[in-house]
Amino acid sequence: MNFAKEIFEIPTLIKSSTKELRKVTSLTGTAMLTALNVAVGSLFIRITPTLRIGFSSLPAAVSAMYYGPICTGIAGVIADTLKYIIRPDGPYFPGFALNEFLTGLIYGCFFYKKKITLPRVIIARACITIFINLILTSLWLNILYQNPIFTIARLIKNVVMFPIDVALLYTILKSAERIKKQ
Repeated sequence: MNFAKEIFEIPTLIKSSTKELRKVTSLTGTAMLTALNVAVGSLFIRITPTLRIGFSSLPAAVSAMYYGPICTGIAGVIADTLKYIIRPDGPYFPGFALNEFLTGLIYGCFFYKKKITLPRVIIARACITIFINLILTSLWLNILYQNPIFTIARLIKNVVMFPIDVALLYTILKSAERIKKQ
């Protein structure tokens, strides 16, 4: 994986993903994966009131692989809003919708029109874990609740869950890749 080449391809990926917004098949596929994201997002394991284990990023990653960063980013904002409407858990905060958009964008940049490899999945998941889960989510929780203790618990949870998340993500994406080829 050539990082310089990957970075220079991002504008092309974004432009290509924007064209997906004009295709009915892309919109319906994104909508179905968004519905799956909402359904899976409603099922989680609550550890503390602000710490939970969930797997809603798996449908988002498949959507990113099929339809790109823009479609998936927009779908992430919609999914976050629907999840809040279905199960309000504290005050609504738009920072979490931004997290969902950025998750779709990051996954799209790593997986859209790319071969799925274990190193690619590990790096993508590391970016999500570090930038979204540890930095942004901790920031949003500190803004909402003015308590920095969330960061330590989030760090432990993300370190423990990282290999599980990578294994699940790789398995799901390889399966989706095989289905796409058929």
